[in-house]
Amino acid sequence: MVTEVAEKAITSGNGINREKIMVDIPQSDMIFFRFFADKLGWQFNSRQTLWDEYIKGSPVEADLTEEEIMEEVRAVRYGKVQGHR
Repeated sequence: MVTEVAEKAITSGNGINREKIMVDIPQSDMIFFRFFADKLGWQFNSRQTLWDEYIKGSPVEADLTEEEIMEEVRAVRYGKVQGHR
């Protein structure tokens, strides 16, 4: 099963409200679902598309050094920050 997101447009008054839903669809039915979504005017995004958009909006360079990141990992794992080796 592949989880996909369909964004359904619901007309109300002068504007359009959107409702996001997650749907588990067998891979064999994906062609039909994409066709169905297009016919109804829904926006269709796969899980990979959502991840790609999230990553594209993320900063390119982190403000933390590798040592600072490891200190945080150790603090979570062991309940305290250990010194550098």
